[in-house]
Amino acid sequence: MGRRIAKGLALLIAAATVAVAPAAIGASAAPGADTAEAARITWEPCGTPDPQGVGAECGLLDVPLDYGKPNGRKIQIAVSRIRSTVAAKDYQGVILALPGGPGNSGLCTSPAACVPTSVGGAYDWIGFDPRGVGSSVPALSCDNDYFDGPRPEYVPWSRNIEQTWLHRSKNYADACRAAGGALLDHMTTLDTVKDVESIRKALGVDQVNLYGVSYGTYIGQVYGTLYPETVRRMVLDSNIDPRKVWYLTGLDQDVNFERNLRMWFEWVARFDDVYHLGKTADQVRQRWYAVQNNLRTAPAGGVVGPAEFTDIFMYAGYFQWIWPTLAELFVNSVNDPDAELLVAAYESSFRPANDNGYAVYNAVQCTDTRWPRGWNTWRRDNWRTFRGAPFATWYNAWYNAPCLFWPGRVSKPVEVDGSKVKSVLFVSGTLDAATPFEGSLEARRRFPNGSLLAEVGQTTHVNSFNGNPCVTSAIADYLATGKLPQRRPGNRPDATCDALPPPDPTATSPQATSPRTDNGAVRAPLYAVRR
Repeated sequence: MGRRIAKGLALLIAAATVAVAPAAIGASAAPGADTAEAARITWEPCGTPDPQGVGAECGLLDVPLDYGKPNGRKIQIAVSRIRSTVAAKDYQGVILALPGGPGNSGLCTSPAACVPTSVGGAYDWIGFDPRGVGSSVPALSCDNDYFDGPRPEYVPWSRNIEQTWLHRSKNYADACRAAGGALLDHMTTLDTVKDVESIRKALGVDQVNLYGVSYGTYIGQVYGTLYPETVRRMVLDSNIDPRKVWYLTGLDQDVNFERNLRMWFEWVARFDDVYHLGKTADQVRQRWYAVQNNLRTAPAGGVVGPAEFTDIFMYAGYFQWIWPTLAELFVNSVNDPDAELLVAAYESSFRPANDNGYAVYNAVQCTDTRWPRGWNTWRRDNWRTFRGAPFATWYNAWYNAPCLFWPGRVSKPVEVDGSKVKSVLFVSGTLDAATPFEGSLEARRRFPNGSLLAEVGQTTHVNSFNGNPCVTSAIADYLATGKLPQRRPGNRPDATCDALPPPDPTATSPQATSPRTDNGAVRAPLYAVRR
């Protein structure tokens, strides 16, 4: 049973982190369009693995390391393309995906599994690995052993734990200084936005439509601010609050993850006849913390301590469809003194094979804006938040702590102003923890020509094409026609869909716990586990 669950976890998380997502639309370049100076992409078959097995093409695009020196050193952005399958008269143009993270690969995208009806086939679908990520050149990596367990527990109950984490964070930043060099001064969201514009020019189109998820929504917000005339349509799912990049974002997440974990505890208690972990949320919670506490002195397999245990169950706050799998894992950790499954789950599903994603996450967020310089500010704010939200607060704090020591040049965030963007559809679950709903409301306020579709009661992060026909149809209609829900007055969504019910582990239908929808789409489109 243990190995089966571990394998299932590996498949679920792999699906979530390298999944499919639609992106954006574009019109062909008009005669005389200003593309003469644009670099070009030489397309070749992607080979193995072919993104989603649909004959994708791949290529590399040369872009300036420093856009202030356009004729200086070049780096390369890895780009993929899946060609439209419709007749020329029905062709809708280019649709460009903006991946989450920062640090997620966006090279593998396919509309076929996600967009219903014939909408998906009307576009050329473009994916890319942002600078420093994956197949782009160079790819940033600092310390591939950083996530080896067991690491110190997250909550700094003692000064020794606090100092150990500060030391680890500084060492990681120093390793990135040695590995990244000049690249670290040019890894901001603004740099990526300029890369998106370079991709548009290389494709030879006047306009693109964009499909951004999680952190990708912030790329879209900044792109729309700087290049509103090139945006035809834009879908932004699970929106970053532009007022709070990035320090305040983490503190907001902590409170929302606490709520979502509580919801999972309540769900587990509801199915006590299945899991036998407690008849109330408090009983389940107490048992979870008891297991975590035991791992302090006896890490499972010498690998999974309290920190790794938290890492594994963070996903309960991200995705409802993984709730049954995590509940089985919880049962196993209670009943198996050796907790072999915990080790298998962490090593195969939760520990990254390399630190590229984490390195880029820091390289972007630590230089997008200035973080509080003094540790005393971090300590005060996180202990204050911890009092009401103990689950994720110190996990989040130490994940971001390299920003205290980061060597890259800090920039000033672009003031997001979407007043000139003619069309955007915002999508959000009202109980999303990674990108709290207030961020979508704020984005709506800044894009007066946009509309917000809210999935009421939904906790799953980036839920566009995860099987809710109300949400899926609304997005498909917008991609097909450009028609938005009518804008309503006030600070509220313009249209709503009810969330689907949480999974039922007693149901016989495979859809009850499957990570895939009826049309084969993975339940978690291209998202950021972090954002």
